Amino acid sequence: MAQCVQSVQEFIQDSFVPMVAVLCSEDAERVTRKNSLSFPELLRPFCRLTSEGHLRDPNNQVVVVKGLRISVTGINTRPPQSPELHRLLSRTVSVCQPPEGSPANVFTAGDYDLNISATTPWFETYRENFLQSMPASEHEFLNHYLACMLVVSSCEAVPTEQFLKLSQEQHRIQHSGEYTHPKWFIPNTLKYYVLLHDISEGDEQRADSVYEDMKQRYGTQGCYLLKINSRSGSTGADEQMPDPWSQYLHKTSIHNPELYEESAVSNAVENNIGAEEDVEPHYQGFCQSVNNVDEMRPQKQASGTSHTSPTPRGTCLTLNDHDHIRQFIQEFTFRGLLPHIEKNIRQLNDQLVSRKGLSRSLFSATKKLFGGGKVPEKSIAELKNTAGLLYPSEAPELQIRKMADLCFLVQHYELAYNCYHTAKKDFLSDQAMLYAAGALEMAAVAAFLQSGAPRPYPAHYMDTAIQTYREVCKNMLLAERCCILSAEILKSQAKYSDAATLLIKMTSEDSDLRSALLLEQAAHCFINMRTPMVRKFAFHMILAGHRFSKAGQKRHALRCYCQALQVYKGKGWTLAEDHINFTIGRQSFTLRQPENAVAAFRHILINDSKQSAIQQAAFLREYLYVYKSMSQLAGDGSLPQLPLPCLHSSQTRVFFGHERRLAEGEKQAATHVSLEQEFDRDLSQLWRELEEQVVSVANRGTVPITFQPSQCCLNSQTDNLRHPLAIVEEPIIVEVVFRNPLKVPLALSALCLLWKFTLKDFSGPEDGTTRETVTLNDIIDTQVIPEFTISPEETKVARLRLLPHKTGELHVLGVVYNLGTGEVGDSEGMWLVCVAGSLAEDLMCVRGQQNLEIQGPRLNMTKEEKTSVRYGPDHRLDPIITPPMPLLEVFFINFPTGLLCGEIRKAWVEFVNVSAVPLTGLRVASTHPEFFTFGSATSDLTPVTPTAAEHCSAYKTVAMPPSVATMSLVSPAVFGVTSGDQPVVAEIPLSRGVLGPGEALQIPLWLRGPDREGVHEINFLFYYESTEKTAKSPKYNLFYICAINHRVLRHTAFICASRSLSVRATASRSNTLHSRERDTEEQQEAEEKNASMLVFVDVENINTSEAGVREFHIVQVSSSSRQWRLHKCINPVGDKDSKLTSRERGKLCFKATRCRTEEGGIVSCTTPCADFFFRRGLHSEARRGGVSAGGASQMQRKSHTPQSGTDDDWTSIVKKCSEVELDIIVLWKAYVVEDNKQLILEGQLHVALQTIGKESCSLSQKEETQEMVLLKFKPDVPPPLSKPSMEQLSHLIKTCLHYPESYDHPFPQKSLCMVPVTLTLSNCSLAQVDVIVDLRHKTTSPESLEVHGSFSWLGQTQYKLQLQAQEVYRLFLKACFFQAGVYNLGTPRVFAKLAQTSAMCETSQQSAMPALIIVNSI
Repeated sequence: MAQCVQSVQEFIQDSFVPMVAVLCSEDAERVTRKNSLSFPELLRPFCRLTSEGHLRDPNNQVVVVKGLRISVTGINTRPPQSPELHRLLSRTVSVCQPPEGSPANVFTAGDYDLNISATTPWFETYRENFLQSMPASEHEFLNHYLACMLVVSSCEAVPTEQFLKLSQEQHRIQHSGEYTHPKWFIPNTLKYYVLLHDISEGDEQRADSVYEDMKQRYGTQGCYLLKINSRSGSTGADEQMPDPWSQYLHKTSIHNPELYEESAVSNAVENNIGAEEDVEPHYQGFCQSVNNVDEMRPQKQASGTSHTSPTPRGTCLTLNDHDHIRQFIQEFTFRGLLPHIEKNIRQLNDQLVSRKGLSRSLFSATKKLFGGGKVPEKSIAELKNTAGLLYPSEAPELQIRKMADLCFLVQHYELAYNCYHTAKKDFLSDQAMLYAAGALEMAAVAAFLQSGAPRPYPAHYMDTAIQTYREVCKNMLLAERCCILSAEILKSQAKYSDAATLLIKMTSEDSDLRSALLLEQAAHCFINMRTPMVRKFAFHMILAGHRFSKAGQKRHALRCYCQALQVYKGKGWTLAEDHINFTIGRQSFTLRQPENAVAAFRHILINDSKQSAIQQAAFLREYLYVYKSMSQLAGDGSLPQLPLPCLHSSQTRVFFGHERRLAEGEKQAATHVSLEQEFDRDLSQLWRELEEQVVSVANRGTVPITFQPSQCCLNSQTDNLRHPLAIVEEPIIVEVVFRNPLKVPLALSALCLLWKFTLKDFSGPEDGTTRETVTLNDIIDTQVIPEFTISPEETKVARLRLLPHKTGELHVLGVVYNLGTGEVGDSEGMWLVCVAGSLAEDLMCVRGQQNLEIQGPRLNMTKEEKTSVRYGPDHRLDPIITPPMPLLEVFFINFPTGLLCGEIRKAWVEFVNVSAVPLTGLRVASTHPEFFTFGSATSDLTPVTPTAAEHCSAYKTVAMPPSVATMSLVSPAVFGVTSGDQPVVAEIPLSRGVLGPGEALQIPLWLRGPDREGVHEINFLFYYESTEKTAKSPKYNLFYICAINHRVLRHTAFICASRSLSVRATASRSNTLHSRERDTEEQQEAEEKNASMLVFVDVENINTSEAGVREFHIVQVSSSSRQWRLHKCINPVGDKDSKLTSRERGKLCFKATRCRTEEGGIVSCTTPCADFFFRRGLHSEARRGGVSAGGASQMQRKSHTPQSGTDDDWTSIVKKCSEVELDIIVLWKAYVVEDNKQLILEGQLHVALQTIGKESCSLSQKEETQEMVLLKFKPDVPPPLSKPSMEQLSHLIKTCLHYPESYDHPFPQKSLCMVPVTLTLSNCSLAQVDVIVDLRHKTTSPESLEVHGSFSWLGQTQYKLQLQAQEVYRLFLKACFFQAGVYNLGTPRVFAKLAQTSAMCETSQQSAMPALIIVNSI
């Protein structure tokens, strides 16, 4: 139970107080009416004694009476009937509400933090008024009158006669038998005579003289002179006097709209409390008794106040008059009432003591003889019908009860308990159950109130009394009183469980108000237990709220539901939570609290509910009705916030620009960016790098510091820290994500964006900026979606469009729409989606908005940001509308989707300026620059239109023998290659450098199929600028100025590459150093340096009839190198091309010679062959060495011999001995059958020869995936210094033997044959080489001896030489033969090492081919 202001002892003492009646003359009533008060009301604030009173019990022991309060009421006050009593009690509870702004009582139990009312003043008020309005009953005397005040004014002509009249009137009322009300405690009622003197009007001397006469007549203890009205009502009106009466007098106006707005709601349906028919139906006056409240405990009032000003009371009274009244009450109590009670206690005790010796049977017979007959005793079987038994007023049992009540009223609880206990036994023996229950009840209370607690509280007495009242006597009023008293006592003893059980038992269907109040108190008992029972508290709060609602107490019902919601909220009790919120919404709406109602309904709808579809539809309709009513009451024009559908603000995407055009015929529009594309962070980074490259080219090799990448589509993963830029007259599309959490469809209509716009002129000075906020369609066109239906539990996106017509700042605030239920129920319970029409108009529909509130990314850069939770801004919905910019559209014509590897295909690209602003600086960058080319500026092969070029060959052909090579000198710069890197950015030539508004440009585009099969993603980035630079505004930083100077257009193409040919090439060093005799030594040495080599080209058709390819023809083989060129084909096939069908292979052999000129050459020197050659991808060796094959930046060779160098230098020198740097270009044709037509496809493949003897292939080998590298915390050991390999060192010296192929010798005449042989040594490196020639080596294998005969070298058999860089040295040798035969002269072994590397051992050089000589005998 909630805490109370009073203690339990004070509460019980104030519930049972001596009752005093008042009988006033008319003049006396007139005197008090000057203060707008009756005489009982005048005394009410002063009825509690501030000092102790004393009396003696029958044993002559002094009894101390502390804090006694008396109840003074008018003798003619009539109590209200039962319905009116219920109505007034309901009103008393209704006007007492929790004070606004009162401190919250936070109660913590486990993981619950509950905000619970610390006190329940409405229950205390109900309890007090209920107890004080109990009807006077025959079975008890606690609320019978003990005394009567006779009040006469001093201005009466003969006051004593008026006193006599009043005394006779009181006697007639008590003893005539004509009045059933009021009831009197004892026949000899105390009469107290009060002379009321009006100081402002009456004669004080006369009043004193009359008072003296009264003392002579009635004694000093039986009369009093009360002087009041020390001032007139008009004088001293400005003086502020205290008004103690306002705290005790109830406002009885039922028409007060603020306090009693609920009084007309369902109070009439409150069930009547049952009462026994034999009990007196006239109750004690409610209007008087309920106001007799303790002076120290003011009556709680409602938080609201009356619209009319309250009537001032006590205006003629001064503080001295207040003291006079207080002294009068004290004199009356101490000198009149208490002595009267003491005397009656003694008399009753004497009567009882005198009868103690009589036997029970004689005592009973005496009662029957002298006491008059009472109703005969009932049998045991008729026990339940004995509640109507009545005793006569002189019955001894009633005398005992009367004595007990008198002792109880003067706080003599020990004697009172003994008397109650004695009376209880008598009543039970007589089967007088009503009397017995009353005695049990008061005996339990008296036992509890005894000081020192000599005996425990007999709770079973109370239980028996309650059961008797309810089941036997059918008197719910007495049972309720007994329950309230017992619950308070149990609560004070911390027996909360027993108190809760008792309170719950008293709930019934006959009174909703009583049940609601008791259930609420039971709930507080559960929460105040040693181990709080939180869920039981919440459950009984729900029950109390339900009964409050039935009783018409809407405010209290709402409060109970709100307190219970704290327990169920967020704990998974979804159905219970929905029920509570639904009830809170209804109650709040009834109480004209639409904001609270909307919040409660909103909570039901936005959470994932487990309710059925029908129940959710009911919730939604109720919510819409409340919302509509609230908007009508508000009438301020502002749109409310709607909870449905759920709006995922963080998933909002913003797209700037026009939507992508669809393909028209053979035209394919650039893909650019669209809302259908998913965001890919890696792809976004790729586009950023491409844009940086093209911006760097456009800005002469540097990227501006203020550069920011273009972002056409913003989402939660993009960088939204800066305001995005939008172009005037270009649409802004906002994609909003809605989710319907309900199981019923939602119908949205008139859906559009809510925005705010500030006009700004960026072209003018800052002083001319307009700062006017407007929302007009002539500024921005706003798209409105007439209907937008969301299915049950569906997530759906809406794309809303804005078209700005002015420059300025735009802020998208949210969405505005009409929300409707979107369904109607048919006869089978199905839900049908409603469309526009008369049906939709009948459905409940409200208009509201939802704000788009996006939280930016969490900041995590500085130390403060890392240690705290801070979020940056997200400006995706706050674009800056900038002046017009050019807008480019790109269309591709005849753009293929599939190509053979290396296939050359010609397409067309069309550039269209669809804006009103000219554009310039058109460039394109790509991730695959080797895939396409626009041709060289000098190309003369470009047809005028795509149609004219439909059947043209991509290559320029000339008639020539197949084995004869021609040579042309070209520069890579002609084809856009100016550096060693790939030409990523290409500039597109425009007429006069400008593409005007509405103009279009078509240019050819050559495509080459990728070298690797599969699907390839090719990205193009088109860059263009405006001819007009944006004016700089001082307000905006350089970011906006720079970023708006250019625009980009993206395109992604997917090419499926199919296998075509595989080309493998190998270079072999020629054995011969010269071919013919030279005139001079110098010419011969120069020509010998101009060596030759053999190039073997192996071509295989690896196409397995894919794409309908029948056969391939090798049309031409070209080469590109600064050092080598293909001289002639050794194995030509005549004038026909080499034809290869599926899985066939062919091998071509070419002789390559060194170039005579410094400049490189290429045979196929025109577009597109040369374009694709120069735009081909870099090879791995070239990337590592920083050299571009065939490029102009090739490293120059050194002609001198290095005197010193590092190991890396020697390695480089050795590697160059075996390097070739020759590129082979193979041109082919393929014959394809498609749709019963034969087509001819053309293409080219590239092979880069890098090293002699090492095979190169046109297909790049797949890179093996790198294994995961373990994390190392120790520094790595530095790698060992690179040294040339044995294979590289074996190519330092090239050897060649010169000798006659046959030699005739007359062996019979001369046994030894001497043949001269010349051994030519050629240094292939750029450094000095030490050479050792060993002639002692002989072939000893049996196989070789069988083929070749044995011979010997004559003369010096080992030479040590030193050859300068690229020096050619000849050794003249003699071979000695002993007989005719075939001999192999290739037996000399050559060892070589670099001269400057002493630590290096000589390496055996590769031997030449077998040198066979035939020796004939003649």
